[in-house]
Amino acid sequence: QVQLVESGGGLVQPGGSLRLSCAASGSIFSINDMGWYRQAPGKQRELVATITRGGSMYYADSVKGRFTISRDNAKNTVYLQMNALNPEDTAVYYCNADVATSWFANAFYWGQGTQVTVSS
Repeated sequence: QVQLVESGGGLVQPGGSLRLSCAASGSIFSINDMGWYRQAPGKQRELVATITRGGSMYYADSVKGRFTISRDNAKNTVYLQMNALNPEDTAVYYCNADVATSWFANAFYWGQGTQVTVSS
């Protein structure tokens, strides 16, 4: 089994910053793409950013220039540095990883989510 554990959420004022972390553990052979999604109340889950094993990144238009995704392959960890936060960023943030558990088996796994609230 594979587990993803997020940390780093919390309450921050508009204009502030937070850094989210997501560590994968368990029966991991390798990890391909990793990413962050978010879901605000009453809205569908949306993609925030992704990063390949080689470091290629993708960002949703709403976070470009404010958020930075990175990863540490040795630690099986992905990060999301969030700057210039605004109330529209308030959501539960989930990490996602495409994990290979052997040469022939891979699956997508989700973390449990971490709440980010931007409010004065």
